[in-house]
Amino acid sequence: MKKFAADAGTLFNRAVQFTEEKLGQAEKTELDAHFENLLQRADKTKIWTEKVLKQTECLLQPNPNVRMEDFFYEKLDKKKRDRISHHELLGQIMTDAGNEFGPGTSYGNALVKTGATQINIGNAEKEFVQSTANNFLQPLRNFLDGDMKTIQKEKKILEVKRLDLDAAKTKNRRAKSQNTQAEADLRIAQTEFDRQAEITKLLLEGVNSAHAHHLRCLNDFIEAQMTYYAQCQQYMADLQRQLGSYSVGSGNSSTNSLGPGIPNSTLPVQPSAPPMIHITAATPSTEKKQARVLYDYDAADNSELSLLADELITVYKVPGLDPDWLMAERGSQKGKVPNTYLEVLE
Repeated sequence: MKKFAADAGTLFNRAVQFTEEKLGQAEKTELDAHFENLLQRADKTKIWTEKVLKQTECLLQPNPNVRMEDFFYEKLDKKKRDRISHHELLGQIMTDAGNEFGPGTSYGNALVKTGATQINIGNAEKEFVQSTANNFLQPLRNFLDGDMKTIQKEKKILEVKRLDLDAAKTKNRRAKSQNTQAEADLRIAQTEFDRQAEITKLLLEGVNSAHAHHLRCLNDFIEAQMTYYAQCQQYMADLQRQLGSYSVGSGNSSTNSLGPGIPNSTLPVQPSAPPMIHITAATPSTEKKQARVLYDYDAADNSELSLLADELITVYKVPGLDPDWLMAERGSQKGKVPNTYLEVLE
């Protein structure tokens, strides 16, 4: 019962001290400038870390409903659903459309290649998101849930100890005569305040280490972002080279592949290229004919001409050229092409 009464009295004294301070009727123990700067820096660190964390989450997952769902999965300690990204979904649709139109057609082939690229970008995006979550977001969350919560807790205790100290000062000052108990209470309150101030100060100074750690995490985030954008740029550059012949008709890709993970079984077997020969202009007696291209063909070297399915080109025979090959012309462009890719029109 006595302990309960003492606790109630302590709470009452704190409330009185707090009220009188707000009304300007009581003095307040001030912390030194260095301590105040540490407190302000800790508060700023908390505020801006929360903002950076929240906005980075928005960057990685713009859909707030999905973010909330992931949050509940984390709280329930369950594995998140493996969602297909927008890039992957677009890639799959393009691939299906290309296969429906036919990989042997120019449009179908382009769709299949573009779809494969979109899937690759989607996979790169997943790697970037996972890397950022592990190496950047999680350390920030750990700081806020760990060190920063401890600092906030100790700051509240320090404020309580300060109120007790100032209440004891006021009580001792208002004593009409020498009061041994009031002086003893003041000494105890001062000791407890000083001890708590030292604990809080040590924690606040530890924010320096947190900043250094966050800097390393920020570098990891930047590196992951650079890797992701570099991969996307490379995928798109490769795709542009593959599709370049569709617009200018002179692509020199070194592969017939439709893209990663896309089978080439729909393409005809490319005949082996004969030894390089010296290409000469057609003689006046050489008969030139029109030919329709049956399949896309990527030139293996600068002696050959890349072809686009369904286009019309001019072809003719050249003495000394392998019988399985013809010379072809498209405007100012010239090179040898395999017979099996052509339908010569009479």
